[in-house]
Amino acid sequence: MNEQPWQRHHNKSPLANSFFHLRRNIVMVQEFTRRHRRACQMALFACFAVAIGRGATSSSTRVAALSFATISSGSKAAWRYATASSPSSSAGGCAPTHAFLGRRHFSSSASCAASITSLQQSAVATEELEKTMDVTHPAYDVIAKDVVSECGAYTTLYKHKKSGAELLSVANDDDNKVFGITFRTPPSDSTGVPHILEHSVLCGSRKYKTKDPFVQLLQGSLQTFLNAFTYPDRTCYVVASQNEKDFYNLINVYSDAVFHPRAISDPMVHAQEGWHLELEDKEQPLTYKGVVYNEMKGVYSSPDSLLGRESQRCLFPDNTYSVDSGGDPTVIPELSFEDFANFHAKFYHPANSRIYFSGDDDVARRLEIMDEYLSEFGPSPESKPESEIVWQKKTITEPQWEKHAYPAGADQPETHMLNVNWLLNDRPLTPLEDLTVNILDHLLTGTTSSILRKTLTESGLGEAITGGGLSDELLQATFSMGMKGVKPDDVQAVHDLVIDTLKKAAEEGFTDDAIASSMNTIEFQLREFNTGSFPRGLSFMLGAMSKWLYDNSPTGALKFEEPLAQLKAQIAESGSKVFQDMIKELLLDNTHRVTVEMVPSKTLEAEQLKEEQDRLAAVKESLSDDELDEIIKKTVELKELQAAEDPPEARATIPSLELADLKREVTEYPIDITDNENDTGIKVVRHELVSTSGIAYVNFGVDVSSLSLEDAAILPLFTRMMMETGAGGMDSVALSRRIGTYTGGVSATFMSSGVKPEGAKEGVVSDGNHMVTQIMIQGKATSDKAGELLSLFKLILTDAKLDSKSRVIEMLKESKSRIESSIQSSGHSYANTRIKSRYTVGGYIGEKMSGISYLQTVKDLLQQAEEDWPSLLARFERIRNTILDETKCRDGMVLDVTGDAKVLDTVQPEIEKFLTELPGDSKGEKLQNFYVEEHPWATQAKKEMAENAATIDEGFVVPTQVSYVGKGGQLFAPGEAVSGILNHFKQEHLLLLARQ
Repeated sequence: MNEQPWQRHHNKSPLANSFFHLRRNIVMVQEFTRRHRRACQMALFACFAVAIGRGATSSSTRVAALSFATISSGSKAAWRYATASSPSSSAGGCAPTHAFLGRRHFSSSASCAASITSLQQSAVATEELEKTMDVTHPAYDVIAKDVVSECGAYTTLYKHKKSGAELLSVANDDDNKVFGITFRTPPSDSTGVPHILEHSVLCGSRKYKTKDPFVQLLQGSLQTFLNAFTYPDRTCYVVASQNEKDFYNLINVYSDAVFHPRAISDPMVHAQEGWHLELEDKEQPLTYKGVVYNEMKGVYSSPDSLLGRESQRCLFPDNTYSVDSGGDPTVIPELSFEDFANFHAKFYHPANSRIYFSGDDDVARRLEIMDEYLSEFGPSPESKPESEIVWQKKTITEPQWEKHAYPAGADQPETHMLNVNWLLNDRPLTPLEDLTVNILDHLLTGTTSSILRKTLTESGLGEAITGGGLSDELLQATFSMGMKGVKPDDVQAVHDLVIDTLKKAAEEGFTDDAIASSMNTIEFQLREFNTGSFPRGLSFMLGAMSKWLYDNSPTGALKFEEPLAQLKAQIAESGSKVFQDMIKELLLDNTHRVTVEMVPSKTLEAEQLKEEQDRLAAVKESLSDDELDEIIKKTVELKELQAAEDPPEARATIPSLELADLKREVTEYPIDITDNENDTGIKVVRHELVSTSGIAYVNFGVDVSSLSLEDAAILPLFTRMMMETGAGGMDSVALSRRIGTYTGGVSATFMSSGVKPEGAKEGVVSDGNHMVTQIMIQGKATSDKAGELLSLFKLILTDAKLDSKSRVIEMLKESKSRIESSIQSSGHSYANTRIKSRYTVGGYIGEKMSGISYLQTVKDLLQQAEEDWPSLLARFERIRNTILDETKCRDGMVLDVTGDAKVLDTVQPEIEKFLTELPGDSKGEKLQNFYVEEHPWATQAKKEMAENAATIDEGFVVPTQVSYVGKGGQLFAPGEAVSGILNHFKQEHLLLLARQ
């Protein structure tokens, strides 16, 4: 294929993109904020390694593992993914048992053992599910059969005879069916070809002719998950649906897309999704444009992202992890269309694929539908060997230190960032080692009371933690920890504190209650298998892929009972020694360690822009008039293509559902409401489900409408204080460990929800003045520990220690750093929030509590905490006293309990005790009816909006390589009737957001 002048190969070049492509919610799984990667990893369900959440191409820390074009970077233990949307505590969510401690004696050992027993998987091998493992098809060989009792899954691994594709069929009773196809796609450079290809294959295919089938699928599908991810070494395409016809429609579109994409024959797709030169007039300068190019320019503007990418690169100098699968904006223009198409031909052959099905659909039909695609391909014996990931050996014999620049604004303090990074293993870890290193990570970094995290946070040497600890979603595990917001003179001290704290942990070990809390936390999550809003089958797939991708058993990774029993036995015999030995082996005695220091540069952004301009000027100078004319022509053609509607015949190729395909029965979820439970003045809501595995899920809401709108802005900080400063007679460590030992997690958050006024007509735009505002305390525990859970609720609500000046300052510094970083990497979200604040009461309040205004609030609070702590403490105490006003607080309390019949019956005595002991008068005053009267915050907000929130254009200066532009306006005025499809708009205004 001949290279076009508008895609001429260049040595280096940053990115810029001035057109806005309304792109799908695709994820480039390369960079995940450590928080999200952990939350997405389901591998401890699965050998404890994999990631989906922390990073789709955006931001926050260290080792890049995935990239979602809509999430951020990060990573942690696989088990986190399973509980990403569940209540979590400062202890990270915990299991109520000490049973594993064996001969090490604890007073609560027996009762806790009983609790954990109630969490055992109840799934029993049914005859029908067992039969699914015997399904055969003439096009496939059966490679292995297995039952993963921990997840109630019956699996068969097939190999397609003709193409060599492997297919894992998982049969269970889950109607949320999941399909995924994963290709091992290790890049050899940082042109971003895996990421660009992930975007591009979903831009039309042989059978499905529209420019963007993905968008149409989102509009006309009942999908419960529809996305794609790019990791550093793989690309995944995943769909899920509870409707069987819809499920198979999605499978067909995705399968045709990955095997027969339009992109490999149409250079326009590569130009649009990857990069191209753009020129509209010969007198104008050349510019680079492209969706991924622009996306990655934003990613490379984030200091957190740069730190994470440098941390990964330095640990893997000799294998594919040393380059960026998402794409370095200075390298992306080196990707030619020919190399792009060849990458697809090389790595998207079925022989290099891992195909996955999960759910209650027919196994034979799974095999048949995939055979229709796979049978078109012959064998490709070179595909798998060429995609094999080479192990990085521990070649660094002395710890190293690297310095790199990051862009800083003119008014930003010149603080440094630091990560101390280790490559943990250069051989496969056993399941026992996998589990042990995850427990160790939790002990070191898993909660605010964990020794390494706590020591760094309280040191005062920086503003926030970086690194996040363990990252184990790739072939080899790494560990990274450090700080940002560090003064230049304190950089060495941060490094030394990390090492010294690890030495202390290795020498002194961990207390019995710390080990119990961490073990219980992870065991609870393993047994609960709560994947939140993500399909369970997706979590299972990611767990399986953590080993299957590297040619190991896909199901062996998902079995935790044996390594868990082995680890319990080791702890019973030698206590903390197993963790102390691991710290010494994997960290202290491990010389494959690199410290990455990021140094601020106020000129870096200008230097990069100048370099880009000079490079483009040189390119233009080298082009003939005919070549410039060709670029102008292609620029026009591409814009016309983007603006053009798909013809009807192309749209007709996209499958859709008919009314007859929809389930006519409405799914009803049980709900029982008692407005005044036992004359306590408190509303109790119960949801009785068929089975919750002995677990009670509890939410407790307390009305906060009596607060002023000014005080409402600091509720995010206040709820965090409730969890992280200690309560009653317990300091923060003791509280965290109590939560970890006796519950499955506790959290406190602020919740605001708009409500429909009484008498309001359907299809009429609300004025937004009616809402419910509450502090929500959420938690879960086995039913026999419900009393412990509810006592913790009461404790943190009524007796949280608000006088911890040092901890509040630490929290405010962390929040400030987090928001500033988020604005750099997700400026479009802040533009969205800011625009909405000009039109609706809810938008205005939301902006005050989470937008750019909140950043200023945090800065003001930090200054007040440092200079006038008594006045701030008095404000916190006034907030709590107002919320718990004895005369009326009970009327604003709601207790919501979910469980099966046995759970609800078991917890009832504890509920009665809890309600009785709460503050307030059961016969006290009634709050206003928010369904009739407007919320007092709405009254205040409308006044402030009239005075301070004029509908004018705004701009904020942010040190990034890209500009985030938002434009919005009100579509419908309050009281205006809206009918038809417009009812599906979730907002009363239209927003357009773009990176430029």
